[in-house]
Amino acid sequence: MQYWLVKQEPGDYSWSDLEKDGHTAWTGVRNFQARSNLRAMKKGDLAFFYHSGEEKQVVGIAKVVKEAYPDPTAAGEDWSAVDIAPVKSLKKAVTLTDVKAQKQLQDMKLVRQSRLSVSPVTSSQFEQILRLGETSL
Repeated sequence: MQYWLVKQEPGDYSWSDLEKDGHTAWTGVRNFQARSNLRAMKKGDLAFFYHSGEEKQVVGIAKVVKEAYPDPTAAGEDWSAVDIAPVKSLKKAVTLTDVKAQKQLQDMKLVRQSRLSVSPVTSSQFEQILRLGETSL
């Protein structure tokens, strides 16, 4: 299993929207590195759901339920989408400040490439964020 982090402005699509909908197509990614990450996602992989913008915090855990396919919002261009579904909310949201305060999380793409909307997370980083979020799977 691989781990990921997907980012979204909560005003555009929030964790509560995903919980309400039960699943969603993760579309609209227009960055080549993020596209490569989407294409590397496998069914069953887990992803942190991160509210960007004003909140800047990990709020939930989602799973990939459909692997990469052509993004229907891309109008003939070569972009990809995946489908994700909610797994569970974190008991305590983990802010970007919390992440940056952890020495073992300094190499996260969230810290090093803050504008990347879809990024890989190592298993140790995933476990550390779960601990910070007071959440277990």
